[in-house]
Amino acid sequence: MTGANRTAPPTGATAPALGTTVPAAGTTVSTSMPETTASVPVAGTPVAALEHSARARLPTPVFDFIAGGADDEVTVRRNVAAYERIGLVPRVLRGAVPDLSTTLLGTPTSLPVVVAPTGMHKLAHPEGEVATARAAAGAGALMIVSMAATVAVEQIAAAADGGPGLWFQLFIQPDVDFTLSLVRRAERAGCRALVVTVDAPVFGNRERDIRNGFTDLPEGLCCEHMRVPGDHGAPGHARPIAFVPGLGWDHVAWLREATSLPIVLKGVMHPEDAALAIDHCIDGLIVSNHGGRQLDGAAATIDVLAEVAAAVGGRVPVLVDGGVRRGTDVVKAAALGATAVGIGRPVLWGLAVAGAAGVTHVLETMRAEVHRALALCGCATLADVGPSLVRRHAQPC
Repeated sequence: MTGANRTAPPTGATAPALGTTVPAAGTTVSTSMPETTASVPVAGTPVAALEHSARARLPTPVFDFIAGGADDEVTVRRNVAAYERIGLVPRVLRGAVPDLSTTLLGTPTSLPVVVAPTGMHKLAHPEGEVATARAAAGAGALMIVSMAATVAVEQIAAAADGGPGLWFQLFIQPDVDFTLSLVRRAERAGCRALVVTVDAPVFGNRERDIRNGFTDLPEGLCCEHMRVPGDHGAPGHARPIAFVPGLGWDHVAWLREATSLPIVLKGVMHPEDAALAIDHCIDGLIVSNHGGRQLDGAAATIDVLAEVAAAVGGRVPVLVDGGVRRGTDVVKAAALGATAVGIGRPVLWGLAVAGAAGVTHVLETMRAEVHRALALCGCATLADVGPSLVRRHAQPC
């Protein structure tokens, strides 16, 4: 179902996103990047250690944009700490030889780690999403292209050639025709699914960004997918990403009629919403709290994963993001029902430190750690991992 003449969804009012306002008068925001890229992280450098290196290289407003969350950032911290409260209970003498390959909505990948959609990669490195896509393709990892990318999906797709492919993240816009044009653009670029972010009817309160005066992109950068056509086919100006406070299931139903691509909902945290998603013929779910950048105080994603997976009952793949820093976290997520996990901030840390090579380091480190964790848990695949392999603790282990 790809026709354009479908009943339009309700539009509602809009809410501002990054790019709709400018720093306060008199505010000077330094976002100049270092001219050279640091050396590739040495073998044995854990993913989490790259955060410190990225902090040293990035301007403070840019690092804070990546690291920060909403309000007091309770949920940002909670996402990570929740994994530390889960212990693994390994099996032995099972003769398991790990195989990390998996299939997501018909797309084979070489590891169960997806590059989650994060915007504005050119803030971290001059090559931006092109470098990220090149690294993901080389690692055999699926990449979800952010609607807020600073490189167009067509260029990202070219850089990702030879890899497992791309999914495209979509914020449904009040402008129905523009939303549909984004869908068609993703289809033409060869994206294999749409990832609809549903946890942002309004913009989260990002206090770090407000304090830093970082409420717009530096000159020369924009959200490339938000450009309007210019004169004589040239790219025009970029419009702001708008949110729809009245976002509802009717919007999802409209999109389901508008495209034949698989639709994945990102931002589902409640099992009742997961069940409703199945009723609306959704093809996959991502358990996500937007990395703690929307509703502060929201539960850690790993803490609600099992309930969401139970509501789905294996009918569609369930992914989870937020707080994943080690391969053991991937195994813990699988034990609680995840088909795969997404990583966001770690990819940006690697990109900031060493470009595509830094992203490769992140993905290959995760691969080695997942492989080792599966072997030590006596499991050949993530499908062999079940709830009997985990125990929850009141405090971090």
